[in-house]
Amino acid sequence: MNTKHVGDITCLPLANGTFLYLATAIDITSRRLAGWALADQLRAELVVDALAAAERTRGSLTGAIIHTDHYAQHTSAAFAAACVKASVRQSMSTVGSSADNALAESFNATFKRETL
Repeated sequence: MNTKHVGDITCLPLANGTFLYLATAIDITSRRLAGWALADQLRAELVVDALAAAERTRGSLTGAIIHTDHYAQHTSAAFAAACVKASVRQSMSTVGSSADNALAESFNATFKRETL
């Protein structure tokens, strides 16, 4: 546990026509949501905050891998620096392949279906 995580971002439509964005970090072994962040703008800080939340929840992520899609937020210098600071190794999906990040995609679909 606490060695492999997947991260993703999903868009949450609100009744007033605006959106919120949810970034997650899910522990692959336990399939538990280790960290998340919510924002009204898609900025690199969103995924940095989700990683920091996972680090707080787990106590440490040292030596872990986080696998993500190629969103600009996940390929940003800010996220790369946060991964280095947390001693986490980055892994990324093949461009255009959601199957590589199926656990995160499944979580997003279930979350939206059950809450929105």
